[in-house]
Amino acid sequence: MKTTENILIVDLEATCWDNRPPRGQESEIIEIGVCIMNAKTGKISKNEGILIKPQYSKVSPFCTELTTITQNMLDHEGIMLDDAFDILRAEYDSEELTWASYGNYDLNMLQNQARRFYTDYPMSDDHINVKTLFGEIHPTIRKSVGMNRALGELGMTLEGTHHRGVDDAKNIAKILHWCLQKSR
Repeated sequence: MKTTENILIVDLEATCWDNRPPRGQESEIIEIGVCIMNAKTGKISKNEGILIKPQYSKVSPFCTELTTITQNMLDHEGIMLDDAFDILRAEYDSEELTWASYGNYDLNMLQNQARRFYTDYPMSDDHINVKTLFGEIHPTIRKSVGMNRALGELGMTLEGTHHRGVDDAKNIAKILHWCLQKSR
């Protein structure tokens, strides 16, 4: 596992429905939660949630209940996906830093959305799947568990709102730092 001195933590939120999407709609990124974590100290900096206007879907009531993100928020504060990718490159050095997410959903979604919207993929090739790493390192958990359960196993509490990228990125960073300390 290649790590840089600082690791970019990413957590995405996307449009979602309680069952299948309505005709013509599809799952799209609506928030890119990010923070930078120092690999040695675990110190977290530059934490933000970048809101993104979906192009082919609307935020469902189910999605708002899960994430607290509303269509109105995205209409007024959201930016285009390629602009969000530019922010990742310019302000977070995303093409140079090792980056991490909880599971492979974020990796796959970023790749798929870059293809879907004909924009350059903004991340480095060095990705850490924190969910898998936690399962490999934790002494009693030998399978994939959700982020909230992983925090609980470590005696940590979930900070902020679960399913808000801006908050989940910090929570993932805490789990990753524990993993890095254990694997030294």
